Amino acid sequence: MSQRIIRVADLATTKGKAGMLPVSPQTIWRWVREGKFPKPFKLGDSVTVWNASEVEAFIAKRAGGAPQ
Repeated sequence: MSQRIIRVADLATTKGKAGMLPVSPQTIWRWVREGKFPKPFKLGDSVTVWNASEVEAFIAKRAGGAPQ
């Protein structure tokens, strides 16, 4: 089984780099705390990632006009 993963640096947009989402890392973490964004999981002590298919489903749901 091949599972794709995404780190917050790839998800969030910062001054120097566009991410998958036009929001800051702080917004992504706030959404996780509020239950609005998929929960990440730990690969190691300092490595947190998201399942790419869950993130893509989140984006597709919002692109379809679903309320947040």
